[in-house]
Amino acid sequence: MTARELRTAPKVLPLYARAAAPLVPGASHLPFVPGGGGEIPDLELRLSDAPVEPARVAAYAKVCGFTLRDTVPATYPHVLAFPLHMALMADGRFPFGAIGLVHVGNRIEQRRPVRIGEPLSLRVRASGLEPHPRGRTFSILTEALVGDEPVWEETSTILRRGGGGGADGAPAPAAAKAAEHEPLPASAEWHLPGDLGRRYAAVSGDRNPIHMHALTAKALGFPRAIAHGMWTKARCLAALEPRLPAAYSVDVRFRRPLLLPGTVEFGSSAADGAIDFFVRGAEPHLDGRVEPAS
Repeated sequence: MTARELRTAPKVLPLYARAAAPLVPGASHLPFVPGGGGEIPDLELRLSDAPVEPARVAAYAKVCGFTLRDTVPATYPHVLAFPLHMALMADGRFPFGAIGLVHVGNRIEQRRPVRIGEPLSLRVRASGLEPHPRGRTFSILTEALVGDEPVWEETSTILRRGGGGGADGAPAPAAAKAAEHEPLPASAEWHLPGDLGRRYAAVSGDRNPIHMHALTAKALGFPRAIAHGMWTKARCLAALEPRLPAAYSVDVRFRRPLLLPGTVEFGSSAADGAIDFFVRGAEPHLDGRVEPAS
């Protein structure tokens, strides 16, 4: 594996421009533009001492509904790693552009809470392609360390639609298995404003056009802008915050896009130390499961 050390976090907006370049006919043949086909490159991006800044954590907590603490929400390191995710997918050897990919699942393991002010070292790489009934999937694997101590891990599963392999792909995650049981009762109703995508983009850096405005979402096949999947996951953890242990894993499956503005229900149920939870409207949007660290 080739490891590339980065001095600073990449700027996301230029990476989006490169990610969208494969949409231009013939552009994928250029060596610096992703989308030329082939396999995912065996590349790891590394960034040392990514700062965990109090003001940015506070802004993130406000948008997602977390209580301000001296530790960061379990979803926050994803925000710090996101520029590396984009840089990885913008590499000219990547087999397709990032625009149009679908985030179908996300698993986070928090080994211990990360304190505000603790600098994180990040390592990001991608797994190989796997068959899926609707196309092919790969995962972006992220590890966060404080010094030499691994404190946080994430697996983001991404779908590239088209040319389905007809196989079921990877085994269903815990979140998907939880959804096979009887529907859980709702305990809260959330009213999501039309500008939620732009508000979350401002604190996360994820400015994918499908989240920003109805016009840009329609250009990519959606009737309106849709909520970020990682905002939905974070909002669920904020609702469960008083019940979360210090060390745990949280696994979610993103099932249907959540159109903005919109109204959804949230519910959860605890048994045997685990918490199953969901977000649903007229159709299911997210299923998830929290399990304490073993």
